[in-house]
Amino acid sequence: MSLRRLLALSWKELLHVIRDPRSLAVALAIPALLLLLFGWALSSDVRNVRLAVWDQSRTPSSRALVSSMVRSGCFELSSRIQGYREIGRLILDGKTTAAIVLRDRLGAQTIQLILDGTDAYSSALAAGYADAVVRSVSGGTAMPVQIRSRAAFNEALRSQNAIVPGLIAVILMVISALLTSLTIAREWENGTIEMLAASPLRPWEIILGKMIPYFLIGLADLLVATLTGMLLFGVPFRGSPALLLFLSSIFMIGSLSLGIAISAATRNQLLASQVAMIATFLPAFFLSGLLFDIGNLPVAVRAISRLVPARYFVQILKGIYLKGVGLEFLLTDAVFLLAFAVLVLLVTRARLRLDYNAGRRG
Repeated sequence: MSLRRLLALSWKELLHVIRDPRSLAVALAIPALLLLLFGWALSSDVRNVRLAVWDQSRTPSSRALVSSMVRSGCFELSSRIQGYREIGRLILDGKTTAAIVLRDRLGAQTIQLILDGTDAYSSALAAGYADAVVRSVSGGTAMPVQIRSRAAFNEALRSQNAIVPGLIAVILMVISALLTSLTIAREWENGTIEMLAASPLRPWEIILGKMIPYFLIGLADLLVATLTGMLLFGVPFRGSPALLLFLSSIFMIGSLSLGIAISAATRNQLLASQVAMIATFLPAFFLSGLLFDIGNLPVAVRAISRLVPARYFVQILKGIYLKGVGLEFLLTDAVFLLAFAVLVLLVTRARLRLDYNAGRRG
């Protein structure tokens, strides 16, 4: 392997990216846009649930309970009602999500919570919030044991603290594979694959030469995403920047190699970009643990998720960002990422060897 040839090919690829505004937009603008869009739009928090109140008891304790629910920030008082028929109409019209009925029976106050179950996840969270408010107002007098809980590593239970690190994994995988998916396919479409094959360049030099410029772009995207998460979304960063850089580099090498393999297999830029998007975005978004707890997925889907490298990188990012753990706690995930990078590199080299020989024969 010649360092001179490698740097020459890398410089040529970098010039192509700089002179192509579309590639620059994909490399720099889209990651920032995705982080801002999904960082604000994706949230597992339930806030401002529209609450209808039917207070039959009209006691100081019932008024204190309603006031506490509104002050919690989880509920907003939408209307006061006087019957179950009004509750049904408001839920059918979509004007309320929850209704609470307060009444006294045999000297004890009973509380009934009615929820719109069309969104089962939000309804379950709203029920949990209501239960927590009731417990706090009652002061635990109705229970012999008072439960006090604290969430470690994410005390405020902010969903952005978990979502933003996971988004970085999705963005790096999608952008890395998408950018390199155009490299070899472009050589085939431009008819320069024969010139590349006839040159002294070897397959490993072509792979690394095509990869280096996009690797540097990926590092820039990682820096922008990290700073955006910390400064704009307030996500804490408790771990080692050096460890984040090291493990992110392994992850990007695997993703970049995957894009080159797709590019060599399709030989068409449009098809390559579509295949790269499907092969990276959907698995990384839905099977990495970003949106859904992997433990709650069906057994078959959980088995498939083990083949998704973003799953391991999401765990690594959460560990570095929120827990501040070192490599000894992330070693298993790091080994999976390394195995993925090595395997894809070998597959890419074998695939490029076929194109190399085809180009020479052409």
